[in-house]
Amino acid sequence: MRLQPIIVPGWRNSGPEHWQSQWEASLPRAVRVAQRDWEAPSRDEWVAALAAAIDAANRPALLIAHSLGCMAVCHLPLPVCEKVAGAMLVAPADVERPGAPDRLRSFAPVTMRSLPFQSVVVASSNDPYCSTGRARAFAHAWNSRFELLDDAGHINAESGYGPWPEGLRMLAALRRRACWRVPVAASRTPPLPAGSAVAGGH
Repeated sequence: MRLQPIIVPGWRNSGPEHWQSQWEASLPRAVRVAQRDWEAPSRDEWVAALAAAIDAANRPALLIAHSLGCMAVCHLPLPVCEKVAGAMLVAPADVERPGAPDRLRSFAPVTMRSLPFQSVVVASSNDPYCSTGRARAFAHAWNSRFELLDDAGHINAESGYGPWPEGLRMLAALRRRACWRVPVAASRTPPLPAGSAVAGGH
């Protein structure tokens, strides 16, 4: 089944060198969630904008989120989640960490419930905005697969993540798993009448 890639940037959006921007240009049919205010994010506004993008898709959504965008994904209402096939959650921002900017506080507390779709959390061993322990806790709570990159910073352009081919391979693996979760249509073969024998059977 074809899926709709939806790019979900974090705080202050993703610049042209960021892997999200490069993927947006290369992935067929990819769209980016637009936010009214990238500098002063509001959880309600960001979640509403993401939900609108999911609702506008004419096929199941494949979310590709970074940093604060991951927090918007985990706050999606359950009815909207039913339209999501999978989510790649890269470098989730821990909005509850000591010293987190006040303007990110509306995204707290982090929703710690299982996500009802396939997902993978990709974290870095030295992310300044989320400890490895917290990233693992998010993945566990969200029932996500967990991938840890060594010394990858915040997994953004400043950390050297532009085209990021390894990430594309992770996305392809997620896409395969997401396709498997789409309900399979019932067999078109009519059921055999009760007591019938299968032709050629023994």
